[in-house]
Amino acid sequence: MHICFIANEFPLPDISYGGIGTFLVSYSKILIENGHSVSIVGTVNSKKDIIEKKNGVEIFYFQQSKIKGLKWFFNSKKLSKKISIIHKNKPIDVIEAQEAGFAFIKTPIGIRKIIRMHGGHSFFAEFEGKKINFWKFFQEKKSFKKCDAVIATSEFVKTQTLKHINFEKKPQTVINNPILIDLFSPQDKSKIIFGSAVFAGTICEKKGIRQLCLAIPKIIEEFPEFHLYAYGRDWFFPDGRLYKDWLLDQLSESILKHVTFLKPVIYEELPNVYAKGEICIFPSHVEVQGLVAPEAMSMQKPVIFTKFGPGPETIDDEINGWLCDTKSSDNIADTVIKVFKMRKNFESIGKLARKKVINKFEPKIIYNQNISFYESIIK
Repeated sequence: MHICFIANEFPLPDISYGGIGTFLVSYSKILIENGHSVSIVGTVNSKKDIIEKKNGVEIFYFQQSKIKGLKWFFNSKKLSKKISIIHKNKPIDVIEAQEAGFAFIKTPIGIRKIIRMHGGHSFFAEFEGKKINFWKFFQEKKSFKKCDAVIATSEFVKTQTLKHINFEKKPQTVINNPILIDLFSPQDKSKIIFGSAVFAGTICEKKGIRQLCLAIPKIIEEFPEFHLYAYGRDWFFPDGRLYKDWLLDQLSESILKHVTFLKPVIYEELPNVYAKGEICIFPSHVEVQGLVAPEAMSMQKPVIFTKFGPGPETIDDEINGWLCDTKSSDNIADTVIKVFKMRKNFESIGKLARKKVINKFEPKIIYNQNISFYESIIK
């Protein structure tokens, strides 16, 4: 098959990416290893168009339009034209996009359009307490109307999105994003920094980093050796202020002594980041699925994750990891303290964590689920 993705996050130099970029890397690797072709089209904030082939993936990125009020029109026109050209040269079987991705895209007849739900505007607006933007919501509804089928990356994102957009009559399924089990494998315990906790994610409010930092005074009363290593890309407020600068102003000197902020690393280096942590903690307020928790679990790390959203789909609390109220600094602190008091159980819980990931996120399982769904839609 030839699978094409409409996406702006495939990791390249100077291209900002998050969970979708991670998904594209891991999933495209599986597809190519199994003999399929993968292409990606998108618009990015760059000084020139980018045409590149990386690890077998053909990438076609265009400069985003800067025409105010009509960006959507010119961006969609570029992408639609490129999709037609790609299809003529090598027929596309399936094209995937996020929730709003098909709103203004025109595709040749015969290509099956699938929305893979990574969390759209209406989904996140609800959990961030924001008013739904009419224009963004209009695009999502239009996109769902045009698609042939829907893949949800967790039961949670499917259930929550259905509150706003009715796609029940569309063929649909729930397929988790894959975790590269071989890349995220157990490492030498000598790499562990005693008392350390590793956080990986965007340094922003919805990832729970502020509440995690504010939990530190209570944690160090019991475990003075505790130190947080936070790896993540920067996030800016709409007025241009850097969130991390704002956060640092909120933290006392006693907290800052126990926190080190570090730049994000490339995907292939993430295992080395997780390996340093005695525990890994990802206190997101909301996730669609969340990749960092199962990645660390795959390395047999003791992991603390959110009790909200897909958290209980990923971790069985106190069996293969821990869940906490990530909006409460007190609860985060209590959970960290509880976890460190169970150091003697880290090895057994880590083994159960990796077993859970293999059973739920193993690439071969995810690949077979996707191909079966594609075939059912094509037929």
